[in-house]
Amino acid sequence: MIITITDANEKQAVARKVLEDLTEWFEVKESREGYIHDCADWTFLAAKDDDRIMGFLCLKKTGDATVELAVMGVMKEYHRNGVGRELVEKAKEAARALGYGFMQVKTVKMGVYEDYDRTNLFYISCGFKELEVFPLLWDEANPCQIYVMSLKT
Repeated sequence: MIITITDANEKQAVARKVLEDLTEWFEVKESREGYIHDCADWTFLAAKDDDRIMGFLCLKKTGDATVELAVMGVMKEYHRNGVGRELVEKAKEAARALGYGFMQVKTVKMGVYEDYDRTNLFYISCGFKELEVFPLLWDEANPCQIYVMSLKT
């Protein structure tokens, strides 16, 4: 089940639990703590199985027509079970309901790290299209790939 969480403290607790389970992707503590802090102000969707958190996704406004899938994580034990895809589908519904026409997501460019190659393939399979690569947005070792999708039905 996907729910919307509005309480800032609950958002941060869920984000911490999930991101600390995913240190392969969120290994830099300062970056991880930044997501945990910032998610308090973003649209926050959580996947739950009874009372167990399976994952979460945050949406952040980046323009009048565009929302960013700012951070997403699924607990390792739930990988490859459709949880991430379900979160993205609910995020698309939520973004449309909020009046956005586009959703973007940033990740490390395909071909740099195997873990991020799987992330790229996941976003592509969800309907995101390559927009642009910014080689130095983060740093030379992590070229930023931006994907975008239209939310028009």
